[in-house]
Amino acid sequence: MLFRNLRRTLIASLVTLVIALLPFVATAVHAQDSGPKEEGRHGRKYKAPPQTSNIEITVVRGYNQKPIINAAVVFHPVDASGKDEGFLEMKTDPDGKAKIDVIPTGSSLRVQVIATGFATYAEDFRISDPEQKITVAMQRPRQQVSTYVDETGKASTVKPGVQEPVRPKLSANGTPIPQSSSSGKQTSGPASGAPNTGGKQ
Repeated sequence: MLFRNLRRTLIASLVTLVIALLPFVATAVHAQDSGPKEEGRHGRKYKAPPQTSNIEITVVRGYNQKPIINAAVVFHPVDASGKDEGFLEMKTDPDGKAKIDVIPTGSSLRVQVIATGFATYAEDFRISDPEQKITVAMQRPRQQVSTYVDETGKASTVKPGVQEPVRPKLSANGTPIPQSSSSGKQTSGPASGAPNTGGKQ
């Protein structure tokens, strides 16, 4: 008799406990079902990173197409919305190549190449393919084009490298020698009517 009363009391307590816990279980199940819909309110949504392209820049000499080693290649990307993404500089390997795979596809990319003894190269590209190969042919420095004189195609009068300042030559007593006397050393020039061949027969 005592055992029956104890069993009834235990069953009644379990039923009461289950009935009391039912609202909590229903709330938890409802929260799991509606989790993705309320994700924006309770947490940040996952945003996948943009797709990137593999870009390979090959830097060669313009006159013989041989690769240039250790040329500085500067990548300057701008995304589709016009936001500046900073810049990244790399050096070319022994094959004259610089490879990068972090530029987002569809962005605009400005490539600048700096190599000793060559004119600086810069050009804008639209990165539209997953794989893009660009060859840059470096040229010797040229004279600048002005409004008054067209110097297109003429070699630069300033040689590449470190430029030394022009200092006047001094005579024995310390006075500067005029430039005209040092530059005009024509002792045996041609006759006034004959063409100047530069001393070569």
